[in-house]
Amino acid sequence: MVELDGVKDVKETLKQVTQILQVMSKKENSGHKIKCLPPQNPELVVGMDEPFSSLKMELLKDGTSALGLTGLPGSGKTTLATKLCADDRVKGKFRDHILFVTVSKTPNFKVIVEALLQSCGSRVPKVHSDKEAVKELRLLFSKMAERPILLVLDDVWSGSESLVQNFKFQIPDYKILITSRAAIPTVNPQIRLGSLRDEDALTLFRHFALVKDNSSFIPDENLVQEVVRSCKGLPLAIKIIAESLCQEPYDTWQKMVKELSQGHSILDSNTSLLKFLQGSLNVLEDEPIIMECFMDLGLFPEDQKIPVTALIDMWAELYGFDDDGKMAMTIINKLVSLNLANLLVTREAKSDSDNYSNYFIVQHGLLRELAIHQSNQEPFERRRRLMIDINENNRQWCLEEQQQNIIFRLLSAFLEWCARQKQQPAIARIMSISTDETIASDWGSSQLMETEVLLLNDVHTKQHSLPKFTEKMISLKVLTCTNYGFHASELENFEILGFLSNLRRIRLEKVSVPPLGTLKSLQKLSLCMCDTSQAFGSSKIPISDSLPILVELNIDYCKDMVELPSGLCDIKTLKKLSISNCHKFSTLPQEIGRLENLEVLRLNSCTDLGAIPDSIGELSKLRVLDISNCISLRNLPEGIGSLRSIEKLYMTGCSRCELPDSVLHLDHFVSVTCDEETAVSWEAFRRALTNLRIEVPDEDVNLNWLLGSAQ
Repeated sequence: MVELDGVKDVKETLKQVTQILQVMSKKENSGHKIKCLPPQNPELVVGMDEPFSSLKMELLKDGTSALGLTGLPGSGKTTLATKLCADDRVKGKFRDHILFVTVSKTPNFKVIVEALLQSCGSRVPKVHSDKEAVKELRLLFSKMAERPILLVLDDVWSGSESLVQNFKFQIPDYKILITSRAAIPTVNPQIRLGSLRDEDALTLFRHFALVKDNSSFIPDENLVQEVVRSCKGLPLAIKIIAESLCQEPYDTWQKMVKELSQGHSILDSNTSLLKFLQGSLNVLEDEPIIMECFMDLGLFPEDQKIPVTALIDMWAELYGFDDDGKMAMTIINKLVSLNLANLLVTREAKSDSDNYSNYFIVQHGLLRELAIHQSNQEPFERRRRLMIDINENNRQWCLEEQQQNIIFRLLSAFLEWCARQKQQPAIARIMSISTDETIASDWGSSQLMETEVLLLNDVHTKQHSLPKFTEKMISLKVLTCTNYGFHASELENFEILGFLSNLRRIRLEKVSVPPLGTLKSLQKLSLCMCDTSQAFGSSKIPISDSLPILVELNIDYCKDMVELPSGLCDIKTLKKLSISNCHKFSTLPQEIGRLENLEVLRLNSCTDLGAIPDSIGELSKLRVLDISNCISLRNLPEGIGSLRSIEKLYMTGCSRCELPDSVLHLDHFVSVTCDEETAVSWEAFRRALTNLRIEVPDEDVNLNWLLGSAQ
């Protein structure tokens, strides 16, 4: 009996322990139950009325759809999504069926589904695979489908497209709103958040610079505007900087403004903002070449459009990308999809695929500063990019030294020290120099033996000399000289380029091009908005001797360009000749047929061009001919029928141009892109030309291309 009583006591004790554990378990579960609810409604949202209204209208529509909200990190995507969830009409439609899930960089789909099930009060089974999780989620939403459902997937990272697909179901009135730093191809429509306007940025800044009792000190308006301007309209930057200055004395504000005026970045003084923006580059950890290309964007002046053609030239030599620009465009499209850059097309060309003369990159100011910061993390002696910026902001610093070439003298001294120490000089592969008219052109000399790309960015300079040290850059492959002023600047010392045996590419923009001299290694010459009167007309050297191995010549928006010298037709290596938007250009050399290796001939928008020589028929390798918008062209020459290699003919805007009967000899595959009127002329030959394809693109009514001609 004693033993039985002991067993009975043990059983009773176990029963009590079990009951206690069950009670504790219930308390624990109830205290840690995951709720997929939207965050608290933000206290202030400014500058987002338009995207808010657009998204709200889409959410209130009937039907099933997935919407995208994308933008820079810190641009307010989560804030806007939260405000939408708190809107009375949105809540009135979806009620308690608004679910908000933060996805982040390394999402676990099974865990997300379990959280959704638990938040909706459903049984949470043990899920072993994503396939099972999809099944459980579909079952949950099917049960909830008596009322509309809104699911917000917040902070979806690039590469999570397959995860987004797992949430898509054909359920009546089921909406998914996805916020992401990167555009998601399978989601449409997508709305992109940009920078705040100045007045909205100031409103947001003042809000966060004040403590709750409005007792914070805010200095005079000029200081505030300088600080806000440095945030470049990015809401998170405005919030972080405003809160860091909240209740700070006047001296702190003044010190920050002084540093900013001297060219310092706001990222230099705020590690929180820097770390946050650096997090947006994590997606490039396994793509080092794309990271390099991102940092290259920081080499160009702030608030200026970066010509894609300039990037193509750089990257072809630095990273070995193919010359037609396709790999470069792949990189650019990747950066654009990640919201690390914007692509601006001032005029959509109805032309061959490697014509990017109207394509530009525009980068947010803080992302440019981030690119520069990342580049500067390398020790100076091993730095691959060397950026020198001498402008109005740092002129006083230069004057204190009584020499405006201070940076270059210091650089020379550093290189001399390297030589004495028997160390390698700076290995900067790219050197970018930005100046304005306050700086003298005599910069002294330096020797950068390893530099392969030299970018000269001039602002409002009437006269400009190539740095004397350029002739010592024996590895230089690419030279880009861009004048951002209104009038073309005079370019001096151009003859020193003749000493550079590796120089392959030159791009000049808005400069008066001097006589070309002898450039024996040059393969590509691009002139944009330049004065070309001296370049081809005043040299005593035949152009075929001046440019003996030239492969590509691009002349764009050059107002004084009337004709090409006939000697150009003696450059047997020339494969691409492009003369576009040169409205005074009226004459092609009769000897054009001597360009036996020419593959691409573009004469786009040369409105005064009245005729094409019949010798064009001798261009046996010509694949692409573009005469779009040559409105003065009355007919194609008979020789057109002899182009046995022609594949693509672009003649949009050439409705008055008559076709010769010789086109009947084009019996191989030819694609013609033209307007409707010109298409009618080609249709008359279709029965004989069975391999002819006629394409009539949609009419381009975008007048942004005028911006390109007005640069």
